[in-house]
Order: sequence, then C-alpha cells, then structure tokens
Amino acid sequence: MRKLFAKIHLWLSIPFGIIIAIVCLTGAILVFETEILEICYPSRYFVKEVKGEPLPPAALLNAARQQLPDSVKINGLRVMQDPKRTYQVVLPGKKAAAFIDPYTADITGIDDGQGFFMQMMRLHRWLLDTYKRDGSFTLGKAVVGYSTLVLAFILISGLVIWYPRNKKALKNRLKIKTKAGWYRFFYDLHVSGGFYATLLLLVLTLTGLTWSFGWYRDAFYTVFGVETAQTQGHTQAPASSDLKGKSGERGTRERGSKEKVTNYVQWATVLADLQNRYPRYNSITIQDGSATVSAAQYGNTRGSDRYTFDPANGEITDVQLYKDLPNSGKIRGWIYSVHVGSWGGLTTRILSCLVSFLGAVFAITGYYFWIKKKIRKKK
Repeated sequence: MRKLFAKIHLWLSIPFGIIIAIVCLTGAILVFETEILEICYPSRYFVKEVKGEPLPPAALLNAARQQLPDSVKINGLRVMQDPKRTYQVVLPGKKAAAFIDPYTADITGIDDGQGFFMQMMRLHRWLLDTYKRDGSFTLGKAVVGYSTLVLAFILISGLVIWYPRNKKALKNRLKIKTKAGWYRFFYDLHVSGGFYATLLLLVLTLTGLTWSFGWYRDAFYTVFGVETAQTQGHTQAPASSDLKGKSGERGTRERGSKEKVTNYVQWATVLADLQNRYPRYNSITIQDGSATVSAAQYGNTRGSDRYTFDPANGEITDVQLYKDLPNSGKIRGWIYSVHVGSWGGLTTRILSCLVSFLGAVFAITGYYFWIKKKIRKKK
C-alpha cells in the first residue's frame, strides 16, 4: 500500500509540481499585501499631520475631482476610523483608488489596481490568463484548478507515505536535522516539515478549490448545510470593483463626457449617522444611495453591515446587518477569510503565509530528490 501511494505521490507531483509551486508562492506573497504596500508607499496610506477634524465628504470629493483626470470616474469614498490614515476615493476597477488626505484634501497617491499584487493575484488564480466575469473556464483557470485538486491528493498520499512503522521511526520522522548536510536538511524539511504543514495546507487547498469548480463549490456548500441557490446574497464588504453602484456598471466615463451629478453634501449626514452607530469600525464606504460598514476584527473579515439612504436628504431607509443574515449569506466570506488566514488575526495570517511558502518549497525539493535519484541510477 505504501509503495502504491509513493507512486501516486511521485507521478502526480512531477507534472503538476511547477504550477503548485507558483500558486503556493504567490499565495504566500498575497497574504501580507496591505502591509507591504503600506511600507512601500507610506504617503498613500498615512497623513503627514493630523490637523483637527477631517473635511466633509463633499469638500474631499470636489477637491479630488479637480485633481484627478477628467476621464476618471469617482464611485465612492472610503473613510477610515484611524485619524492617521488617509481616506480612499473609490475608482472603477478592482482595488483601484485614489488616496486623499482628509485634512488638506490633497491626493497623496493613486492605485490603478493593476500593480504588482494584482499581477500576483492573476498569476495565483489564472496564471496571468484572461479573467472572465461569467465564471467560464479559461486555460489558466483550468490549469490552476486541476493543479490545486491534484495537490489535495498529493498531500493525502504524502501522509500515508510518512506514517511510520514503529515508535523509533516516528521519532525520526518528527525531526528536522540541520547539521547533517544540505541533502539531509532538505529531505527532513520535505518529510517532517510536510507532516507539520499538511493539515493547514490541505485547508487552504480545499477552500481554494471553491473558486475553481462550480460542482465542488456546490458540494462544499452542501456539506455546511447551505443551499447553492441562496449563496448570491450581498454580504461581503465589496472590493472597489463592487462599489461602482448602478451608475458605475455602465463603464468608465470617456474623456469630455458628463458624469452623473451626485449630491455629496448629504454624505456628511450619512457618515455622521453611521459613526454614531459604530463607536469602532474598520472603514465606512459611501456611494450614491448606499453605504457599507466593515467592523469585523476576526472571523469573517469580509462581513459587513449595509445601509441604503435617500440621496436627497441622507436619511437611512434600509438596513441589512451581517449578524441577521442566514448562513448562505456568510459562507463565501468565511471561505475567503480561512483561505487567506485572516480569520484569526495576525497569528493565522503568519501561519498561512508560512505554510503557503512551504508548499512551494516542498514542490521544489521534490524535484530535487527526483533528479538526484535519476542521476544516481545513471551512475
């Protein structure tokens, strides 16, 4: 039985190992995207000086309109509770935003959503292939999906191979020797390190598959008692591409055309109301007629409360609280939070980053041992 699983482990790893290494390595990089960006571009995310009270949304957005190119459409404003942080003017495109000092109304930086980390995301999910919004398969998405599926079998077969025959062997299987040469170190890292990392790496693999296959996603939801037809609820704090509103869905405005006039003055009323309701929050995102409050610390970090308001006077007309949503409206955010390790704060994010990096190391060291064995046979 052990020999059979050893062959399965080897012959699945050889053709898919490179793709698995790429997916794991990019996943490790993406875990700390925000922190890395804050270190590289501190002026984008932090103000130079806290000066009294922030300017009202209307003043900020009108100032942003003067500083941004005419062809750029403004979709909303994201307000942070930390007084040292800049606000974000939400622009069309996934994660696209202009950063604005809430005290001086100066644009401190622009992220078009197409930088290094977006390319890492495209590599992680589609191997830089074209993304299709209808969810249909592309070659890159298919390769990543099947490679991730294969990784689950590789991990399970690796556990069967690792299982020791006796207590003495168990003691050796749990150690990573660092003073017995590089070959022994890499071998122990692959075998023993693989054992320690398998459970969490398998969790990341199984959650990641929900973005690759519809049939798997349906089965995954069913296991947790969620009906597939109900999973389209608007429960997660949307990315910038989801904050366009009805007007944003019509596409980016061409240069010289007239933008829909939005009554930003009433946004101050909405913001003040929500800040009174939430003594503590991560961010409040306001767009024309709706607002989203992200207050989650741990657990489902994409969970949010959503409000609808009258653009004419800023009066809240409808409320949808995250805690009142059914499980079908929460599971997607939970899957994401578990997959990226954000569900338990910094500790689980570090673990997810480390395990993802080790996944790439295991694939590379696997090739190393295989090539070494081939060379020895030839000699």
